[in-house]
Parts: sequence; C-alpha cells; structure tokens
Amino acid sequence: MSAQQNKISVLTNGIIKENPVLRLVLGTCPTLAVTTAAFNGLGMGVAATFVLVCSNMVISALRKIIPDKVRLPAYITVIATFVTIVQMLVKAYAQDLYSALGVFLPLIVVNCIILGRAEMFASKNNVLDSALDGLGMGIGFTFTLLLMSAIREILGAGSLFGVTIIPESIDRISIMTTPPGGFLTFGVLMALVIFVETKLGQKKKRAIGCEGCPSAGVCQSKGECK
Repeated sequence: MSAQQNKISVLTNGIIKENPVLRLVLGTCPTLAVTTAAFNGLGMGVAATFVLVCSNMVISALRKIIPDKVRLPAYITVIATFVTIVQMLVKAYAQDLYSALGVFLPLIVVNCIILGRAEMFASKNNVLDSALDGLGMGIGFTFTLLLMSAIREILGAGSLFGVTIIPESIDRISIMTTPPGGFLTFGVLMALVIFVETKLGQKKKRAIGCEGCPSAGVCQSKGECK
C-alpha cells in the first residue's frame, strides 16, 4: 500500500469500517441524549471532532516525552484543555447550542472515543496520521449523530433544523423526541449495520470482554473481565 493510500485508509477508517458509534459502540451517552434535533447533533459532532483532531495531534507530538506511568492523566489533561476551549467558544457564540447540549458538552472530556483514540492510535503514530485518524473518527461520529437526530426530529417534530417539512395536519410520532425514541432509533440503525455487514460478508465479531476495549492496553484485569 502506497503512502497516499495509507493516509486515505486512516482517514476513512472511522467513517465506515470502524464507525465509533455504529461499529465500535462508543460514545452512546451523548449519541442518545443530544440527538433530539439535527442542530444539536451537528453541534456535538463538530465539537467532538475539534477535540479529537487537536488532542490527537498534541498527544502524538508529545508521545515520546510523556512518561508511560502518567500517560492517562496527561491525555485527560490535554483533552480537557481543548474541551474547555470548545465550551468557551460555544458559550460565547452559540448560546442556544450551549443550552441544548448542557452537561454533555463538558463531558466530552470522558468520551470513550477521544480517550480511546489517544491510547490506541495517537500515542503510537505520527502527528499527521493522528490528525487524519481524529478527523475520520470525528466525521463518522458527526454523521451518526446527524443521521439519528434527523430521523428523530423529522418523525417526532415534523421539522429539520427547525424548518417544518411535514404539514401540521399529519400527526407526529412524539415518542421519537423522548429517550425511548433515541434507543429505538439507535437499535434500528445498529440492526441495519449488522444486516449490511452480514450481506457483504464483513460481519464484525462483537464479544463481551476485553477484546476490542479501547482501554485494554492500560487495564490491569489481564483478561479477567467477562
């Protein structure tokens, strides 16, 4: 594989092959919580993408300097710095989005996608590849949030980005704007992904335990988790 093909592979990996939400099942809390409206989903996705790209680049640049024993606290400090920047910018320039996202905006700090990519990829690869990995994962996360929120907003409120697209005379499916509606939408999309994987012969093995866990490299359980 050429260097250019390798860069493209790193970028597209998080969009389709290892979509953080629909394939790796990470970041489900904000996914379910903020996808009641397309504007909220897009805002959360862009914020998380910014943090992913910036934190991946910094962690990659410092990977040979950060002592192994304190790498997780160091990673969290870097991530928290960029989350704080995002939080201040959103609060200053997008008050409605800041209010809609609420506590889930600062909770990006502990998002498994971001910490997982820092540990699994950024700490082992160069700055450019780490930036591409963060961008790809961010795009995949944003796409999933936008897809879920669009489905829920259209069916639940009859609108998209606040613009009415379904006449008032047609009843809304109000459950779609509630937590059960989020779980239902997420379940349907997951089932669709597994169906497509099966048809294409690319079904991903999903096992309960340490395999595939983004924290497996630093966990001290040594495979004892079941």
